[in-house]
Amino acid sequence: MNDLLGVGVADVRMVGIWGIGGMGKTTLAKAVYNSVAHKFEGSCFLGNVRENSKAPGGLVQLQKTLLHDILGLKGSSLTNVDSGLNILKSKLHHKRVLLIIDDVDKLHPLRYLAGSSDWFGAGSRIIITTRDEHLLHDHKVDFTYQVKELESDEALELFSSNAFPTSRLTYDYQLLARRFVGYAQGNPLALTAMGSLLCGKSTDEWHSILERYERAPASNIHEILKITK
Repeated sequence: MNDLLGVGVADVRMVGIWGIGGMGKTTLAKAVYNSVAHKFEGSCFLGNVRENSKAPGGLVQLQKTLLHDILGLKGSSLTNVDSGLNILKSKLHHKRVLLIIDDVDKLHPLRYLAGSSDWFGAGSRIIITTRDEHLLHDHKVDFTYQVKELESDEALELFSSNAFPTSRLTYDYQLLARRFVGYAQGNPLALTAMGSLLCGKSTDEWHSILERYERAPASNIHEILKITK
């Protein structure tokens, strides 16, 4: 990821992070933001753009947040997305910024938040996270990075650290744990949620919960999380 970003190089880069839900795209973007934001003249992390842009006036509010975080502007005169677009282009054109646009599912918000590289000053970095690889290509990002599922040993370690945070899994629990890990298919969010749910429960309870999981499609992280509630 650091190689793709190339912080310090004078070009403007848009980098897309993609993968299925729960794979840690936002976590990765936050880690990058926290580690390099101080190297830019201004920075902004726009979280949960998919939902926030759908609210009434949501996209205008995202533009205002961007202007406020990077330039300190309150944006009180900003009343529509088109005027916001023009202000962003004029105000950010000569500024080296780090902008994270997190969890995007449509091109429309991107066109009004980071329409193209020439909106930003030399050395700027724009990171976009999404579940849709095609969206990144359509927006013509410079580089893409896929967040992949955990390998089996890593997945078991993550699951176990949540299911048994203070001790090692005994043999009977280990057998069940491997079935849970296989079901989660390397998805970090699912592994963390399931491990936390099972913490402190008996093997009989583990069996019962596993049966509930196996009746739901493992590819649907939302179904998994519903069961953990």
